[in-house]
Amino acid sequence: MAIVDKKLRMTKQRRTILEEIKKSKSHPTADKIYDLVKKKIPGISMGTVYRNLDILSGEGLVRKLELAHTQRRYDGNIKNHYHILCTECGRVDDMITMGVDDIEELLGARSHYQITGHRLKFFGLCPDCKNRVKQAASVYRK
Repeated sequence: MAIVDKKLRMTKQRRTILEEIKKSKSHPTADKIYDLVKKKIPGISMGTVYRNLDILSGEGLVRKLELAHTQRRYDGNIKNHYHILCTECGRVDDMITMGVDDIEELLGARSHYQITGHRLKFFGLCPDCKNRVKQAASVYRK
């Protein structure tokens, strides 16, 4: 039985959703993506956005981020990289790390496992929230 290579049809809606995610560095939620796409395709429904997000992430064209206690977010950068979540405001940023590309291979060799993937998330205060906390603390000390 031959495997059929089914090409993904790039509809106008799908292409617009993908473009908006790729342009964004803020790791937008489905609601934010809907707001952005609606400006370009006024008649689009939220259901269409959700369906296409599932298709695009299933095809590996975008990354679906499921972070603790937050709405699902989407990332147009599909290369291996990590994220950091602000526990105060919910901001999500890419985490700059070194050696991410070969970490699975290195740990697989050491553990004798065939590693098929991994997830690592960092949590903390973003620079804005850190400054607000620092300012609030200095006001209380006076």
